[in-house]
Amino acid sequence: MNRAGGCNLTRRLRAWGGLAGGVTLLVLWLRWLLESAPVDAPMPQPTVTILIWHWPFTNRSPELPGDTCSPYGMASCRLSANRSLLASADAVVFHHRELQTLQSRLPLDQRPRGQPWVWASMESPSNTHGLHHFRGIFNWVLSYRRDSDIFVPYGRLEPYSGPTPPLPAKSKMAAWVVSNFQQRQQRARLYRQLARYLQVDVFGRASGRPLCAHCLLSTVAQYRFYLSFENSQHRDYITEKFWRNALAAGAVPVVLGPPRATYEAFVPPDAFVHVDDFSSARELAIFLVSMNESRYQRFFAWRERLRVRLLGDWRERFCTICARYPHLPRSQVYDDLESWFKG
Repeated sequence: MNRAGGCNLTRRLRAWGGLAGGVTLLVLWLRWLLESAPVDAPMPQPTVTILIWHWPFTNRSPELPGDTCSPYGMASCRLSANRSLLASADAVVFHHRELQTLQSRLPLDQRPRGQPWVWASMESPSNTHGLHHFRGIFNWVLSYRRDSDIFVPYGRLEPYSGPTPPLPAKSKMAAWVVSNFQQRQQRARLYRQLARYLQVDVFGRASGRPLCAHCLLSTVAQYRFYLSFENSQHRDYITEKFWRNALAAGAVPVVLGPPRATYEAFVPPDAFVHVDDFSSARELAIFLVSMNESRYQRFFAWRERLRVRLLGDWRERFCTICARYPHLPRSQVYDDLESWFKG
């Protein structure tokens, strides 16, 4: 090999050596980055914006800061009542009562293509009207129905490891709080039959004995039983009459609503008395009046490990949309919302 060829070979070897060294340094640097990063560092989730077209039962929405949903475990969720966000919102919620009373109208001519619209209602089918106007409009449903896209019950029992709260002292038999009393309702007929054999103290506007907001639980707590009679009987329709007025107050709920199996999907079978378990109001009354103390205490065994969680805040209900958002079908449409809800 001549001198010039030897020099060229030397230069090539040096170049390859420098390149290999650079690659090695790059590999070592990348390895350092990977090893120094937190192993379980979660990927940042994009913020989901939920537009509430009309806040339920009021013309003014509450304050909705950016961290509204954080207390409910949903940090990447933004609620807003600002209608100017219609074009950019990830989903829009419409509460049925305002649509039913024509306080609010659907912005159909402004709807962005492919934007999911949510129909929301916590009322029973008996108190829900005008659904035939909304064929083929809504993609998702938010309600108390367990088969809803966004399921939001009125309450639930949660695990609890603290000391068992003492049961309020009982000095009276049965209470019922009712504001909208209509003779045609099944609960009105059952009450009239039951009152022949059982002392029931009735409170609420219908009886002329209204209770202030902070008086209800302390009043009901004095009673052994509370009549958790729903205004209508429908699939999964279990309201605050059960969760708040009875369980949270420390009274045994006597329930009129969906079948026993539905209640047992939410609470232990020995946490309530179901009217369907008795052939007549008289038989039910005898069961309640003749119950001894040890049998009565068994209705509260759940309090040793569970506690009532009330889910009455609409902010929490709407934040739940974000939790379900990644799992909901974008192409779904309720072609006959009325048949689904009332059928």
